[in-house]
Amino acid sequence: MTGRHVAVVGAGRMGQGIAAALAFGNVSVTVVDLRDRGADAAAYRDGVRTAVRQALAHKVTLGLLAVEDLDDVAALVTVVGEVDALGPMAGADLVFEAVPEVAEIKRDALTWIEAMVGDTVPIASTTSSFLVDELAGALSTPERFLNAHWLNPADLMPLVEVAPGTATGRGVVDATRDLLVAVGKVPVVCAPSPGYIVPRLQALVMNEAARMVDEGVAGAEDIDTAVRIGFGSRFAVLGLLEFIDWGGCDTLFHASNYLRGELGERFAPAPLVESNMTSGRRGISDGAGFYEFDPATVADYRAQRIADFARVLDAVGRLARHEEFSTAD
Repeated sequence: MTGRHVAVVGAGRMGQGIAAALAFGNVSVTVVDLRDRGADAAAYRDGVRTAVRQALAHKVTLGLLAVEDLDDVAALVTVVGEVDALGPMAGADLVFEAVPEVAEIKRDALTWIEAMVGDTVPIASTTSSFLVDELAGALSTPERFLNAHWLNPADLMPLVEVAPGTATGRGVVDATRDLLVAVGKVPVVCAPSPGYIVPRLQALVMNEAARMVDEGVAGAEDIDTAVRIGFGSRFAVLGLLEFIDWGGCDTLFHASNYLRGELGERFAPAPLVESNMTSGRRGISDGAGFYEFDPATVADYRAQRIADFARVLDAVGRLARHEEFSTAD
């Protein structure tokens, strides 16, 4: 993707983070601030440049970017207002819309973007609130429109949820994924469904954690410790569905029914969990579940995952070593 140009329309925190991520990936990027800031415009744009440079400088501190490359990478980012955007927008290969999460503002921005770029240039909203088809009506060419939901902080978090709309062309999805991969991101494609993937999952878990505090199950600090050490470390290695196969969906099914009886219908097992259990797709033990498992390689697979667990725990300083324990009486 080196030598290509991307426009980011919206100069707030998300736009700044995306700009830093693109520049870090050696992509030239123009941040367009559509807001009329009057006499404060120049100062605000200077602030955007400073924020992007600070994000990149943090990567120097982390050892991810050589200090001698900082100036060149930061120089890949320009910040302009609407009046100066014609040239950069006309030369854009892809545009990310990152204006505030207000439907009218987003639709106005998308209409403006479409008028400023080439007829086939992909346009990606970064909304975390609206479904892609809800915004596609702002464009006369919805086939080049999709959503690309970056996770905060956008310059650091690898995952981007890509959601094509009903009319989105396959080539637009491929072009967006190719760009994201080229700058070090990990795109996943999902249907335009409320909450996409990560927000939908985390809303359930966050609310349950809050309920546990309210019910006196545990304090906030203990719950967060349990999440960091027991929940997060495991799911950093095994995804949720892979973990079901690892332990067996029958375990989840019975545990869910118990919790359903004690705590309510929100814990009812998913129909697909029950279906997998009754159809002989319980996971590793059956050789199939959400994934397929070759009996000849299961032992190697398990050993690799255990090694991965150990690496994650070691990285956060939680991997116990035998020499740490005293043998003294």
